[in-house]
Amino acid sequence: MDSGAPWLQTLVVRPGQEEAVRHQVDPKITVTAAVPDAATLLLECAGHEAVGSHVLPALARGVRVGMVSTGALSDGVLLAELDAAAHRGQTQLHLLSGALGGIDALSAARGAGLDAVVYTGRKPPKAWIGTPAEQQVELSTLSAPYTFFAGSARDACRLYPKNANVAATIALAGLGLDQTEVRLVADPTIDRNSHAFEANGVFGAMQVHLQVRPLADNPKTSALTVWSAVRFLRSQQVGIIV
Repeated sequence: MDSGAPWLQTLVVRPGQEEAVRHQVDPKITVTAAVPDAATLLLECAGHEAVGSHVLPALARGVRVGMVSTGALSDGVLLAELDAAAHRGQTQLHLLSGALGGIDALSAARGAGLDAVVYTGRKPPKAWIGTPAEQQVELSTLSAPYTFFAGSARDACRLYPKNANVAATIALAGLGLDQTEVRLVADPTIDRNSHAFEANGVFGAMQVHLQVRPLADNPKTSALTVWSAVRFLRSQQVGIIV
């Protein structure tokens, strides 16, 4: 990301990390532990905890927000609070597409009528280290694809919060968290993160499948997620936006 871009003025970090981060960014960028009162645009990419502590009060103050950690919205109470805060602040909360395409088409198809939506998330075994998947299979010796979760998007987000943001976004764009089917797979035969969904309904049928490279320092996150966030920021500028 271009640290000299005019829309990147402040970085909000966890308390106690301000000084360490200041040495890693452009000196023109302010590093703080709180969203400035004068902020008009906020991009959340810090995890579920940041949604309640930073996104919620920012919306209530009228700040427009782009959100990456959509899996946090599997909490129905938090979802309602965010919606109420956005209405109170007369602003918008944008759920970013992250590592998947076709979200706009899925949302449009919902208006026509959806019958079924199934999402399959397939990642190399190392991406599932530190998750409940380790209780079902030995990830380090896995030699063939293994489906360790099949259930609702709500349960996927609850059990795999660092891996299931895409599932939440698909669910919120389509049939909802309880009616969207999710399958999560550890696959030793691939070196990229695979995100795919199928949808059927009155509109017809669609299949969307992306194979995206994971971040080098975080295999749980796809690199395309970063560029989804950059696109949101750039879309705030004057001119033609696609």
